[in-house]
Amino acid sequence: MHMFSRTSRLFATSALVALAASKAYALPVSQVRSASTEKASSPQAKPNQGQAPSMLGATSPTDEKIEVSGHSYGDGVTGRALGGGLMVNQDSPKSVSAITRDYIAKQNPALNPMQLIALLPGANVSDTDPMGMTGGHISVRGMTESQMGFTLEGFPINDIGNFAVYPQEIVDAENLRTVRLAQGSADLDSPHISASGGVVDMYMIDPKKRMGGQVDMTYGSFNATRGFARFDTGYIGNTNLRAYFSYSQGRQDHWRGPGWENKKHGEMKVVNDWGDGNRVSLAVVGNSLQNSAYPSVSMASWQKWGLGFNNPLNGNGLAKGDPANTVYDRHYYKGDNNYYKLRPNPFNNIYASMPSTFKLTDHVTMTETPYFWYGYGNGGGAYNTDMTAFTYGKQTLPGNVNGVTGSNVLLYNPSLTETYRPGATTKFTLTTGVNRLMIGYWFEYSKQRQTAPYSFVSTDGTPLSQWGDSGNVVLSNGIKAQYRDTLTQTQVHTPFIGDSLSLLHGKLTIDAGLKYSIVKRQGTNYLPDVSSKYVRTNYNEALPTASVRYKIDQKNQVFVSVATNYRMPQNYALYDSGSYNQRSGLYSTLANVNQKPEISISEEAGWRYQGDVISTSLTYFHYNFTNRLYTQSLTDPISGAFYTTNINGGGMHSDGVDAEIGTRPIHNIRPYVSLEYLHAVTDSNLPAGSGSSADYLHTKGKKAPQAPDWQVGFGLDYDDGKRFANFNLKYVAPQYSTFINDQKIPGYVRMNIGVGYRFPKVSIFRSPTVRLNLQNLSNNHYLNWVNSVQPNAKATRGIFGHTIAAGSPTYTIASPFAAIATISSDF
Repeated sequence: MHMFSRTSRLFATSALVALAASKAYALPVSQVRSASTEKASSPQAKPNQGQAPSMLGATSPTDEKIEVSGHSYGDGVTGRALGGGLMVNQDSPKSVSAITRDYIAKQNPALNPMQLIALLPGANVSDTDPMGMTGGHISVRGMTESQMGFTLEGFPINDIGNFAVYPQEIVDAENLRTVRLAQGSADLDSPHISASGGVVDMYMIDPKKRMGGQVDMTYGSFNATRGFARFDTGYIGNTNLRAYFSYSQGRQDHWRGPGWENKKHGEMKVVNDWGDGNRVSLAVVGNSLQNSAYPSVSMASWQKWGLGFNNPLNGNGLAKGDPANTVYDRHYYKGDNNYYKLRPNPFNNIYASMPSTFKLTDHVTMTETPYFWYGYGNGGGAYNTDMTAFTYGKQTLPGNVNGVTGSNVLLYNPSLTETYRPGATTKFTLTTGVNRLMIGYWFEYSKQRQTAPYSFVSTDGTPLSQWGDSGNVVLSNGIKAQYRDTLTQTQVHTPFIGDSLSLLHGKLTIDAGLKYSIVKRQGTNYLPDVSSKYVRTNYNEALPTASVRYKIDQKNQVFVSVATNYRMPQNYALYDSGSYNQRSGLYSTLANVNQKPEISISEEAGWRYQGDVISTSLTYFHYNFTNRLYTQSLTDPISGAFYTTNINGGGMHSDGVDAEIGTRPIHNIRPYVSLEYLHAVTDSNLPAGSGSSADYLHTKGKKAPQAPDWQVGFGLDYDDGKRFANFNLKYVAPQYSTFINDQKIPGYVRMNIGVGYRFPKVSIFRSPTVRLNLQNLSNNHYLNWVNSVQPNAKATRGIFGHTIAAGSPTYTIASPFAAIATISSDF
């Protein structure tokens, strides 16, 4: 495949279209700038007409109190932001936290957005490499990223099928203005069907008004290298149009076992604003990633082998084929399906969004956000297969791959996904005196093609194509063999309406809203002998919200809110897939088209103090979940075959407290502290077994997995204009990996430190800066994520006395100590 060249052409074409389209809106600068452009049509415009932000619409960075007064040190750093840029004064009537450029610009520039928000209240973030190129995970209040909505410039980032988030693909940190974490609930206009546990909204910086740009170069541990360059056009000709274009490329070796990552990433943003509050912008992000995967580990493997070993035998010091591998094999031997080159994870994608605001009258504003994203990639794997008797549903057929056949042939078997996803969110806001009415509609139509072909592996263990699109196994009936083969089409229709009333001269704000989510899915399963070849499902959910915020005085405010959110079943729940057992007549993954959406009701009550020097926030929260989405493992009583299916696993509730405090500079020092206490409990006994052995596990009243009781974050920033330094610490308490609470990962502490110096202007370089970031300062080796939650890790008896076999939770190993040095400057 030559996907990156195709992506590059699409990226360039989009840029030209954006310039042409935006120029049609542009007015001569002489007309625009003389009419209060700097006040109303810049990013500081007030779309809420002076009212406080509410739960009705997604809060943009301009709705929050982001102070930018004071001296600018380059790259958007002011040295004034609360807690070193880890806190923003909020007026939203629900729990919201955010980071700004004051913090982002001083970190390792390769970090992805998830890593950047690790210190915020309740953000339990994992990583696997120092440069953020292999992604990571997050849970907030016990809910993982697939239960949260992620947006960039107003468009959804979550995978439309399984709602996963791949943070290494989203945005370069140099172009990231702010990241906003709403821990409790999505806004009415949030374009998500998976946000049962909050949202993360990301916003890119705007193009500068003068021509210039930024460059930086990074080098660090594990042969990590990265370069970034951005060019800002400034105002283009005699218009109010401005843009920037950026490109970055990074590479690093694996710190554990063999492998590497290579990432190429391009971004652009075009902005045209005019008159009193009119604005058109276009953001485009293109990403191409080539990497090798890190293996997850079981607790037994971790306790026995730790980080693994490297020696000439097979790269990890273990016997060939040893199942306790904690690293993939560096050297290939015949039939080795654990060879690292058989575990690539290539992906190419492109995102485009055009959030635009038009002031139609003095009282009516229209906001339109059309978007499109395309993605193509896979996660690799390999299997030894009998090519003389290949299973094709109920049939057994011989296969052929590049003329090779035999009883034990090594085949590459990646899971390919190709996604087309256009959509748009439209809303109208009517402001009349103290009342603000919002009416809107979100529409999306996506197509997702997912396959898993078997393909040829050369004698040196290298796949003929890492994309799996050539050298495929063809059966004697002429059909290409597949592990899965589906097409999913998803239509989303979501009308919403909300009203906000501001009373007592703005002290009291009352919000109420409702959105009605209508989702239609059509699926086709091209595998043979499946339970349903064609699938149609409809999900309809009414999601009301309400909130009250009261300003006691200029510094103190309180709020309460209640919201209903939901998460649809993942698309893979609709299909039979995997290996077919001819004795039982079952696939290893069984469809369940009757699975219901997961529903959450969240309630919050909070207090904020926002003084001249210190700001604090304290929030109590309660959640109640029903119809939790759950993957059940079963054993067929006839054949003994193991299979899984997706069901609704009952209820869960949680209670807890989030808190954060940050200060303005006190002798150039700005501390920040965040804290969360969480008590999350499973409310139901989970089903286990099947047939005559069907039973339930004793999980009712047990603590929920991936939900640590305590998290504490601490940040300390020093900045005197020339010298700067920061220290970050995060403590995460132990967290269970099973629903029955018989295995867990220990609590851990992670510390990072950064130091830097800003030099005087040199030639065209206005703010040359050097900085050094030291990550995982104590080189703590620990498990930081439960990658595969299981019902139980030890064999146990169910409620009815049946023996429930042990499962094996798997885990992610945290990245070790790394030193990352960066030279950067604006120009």
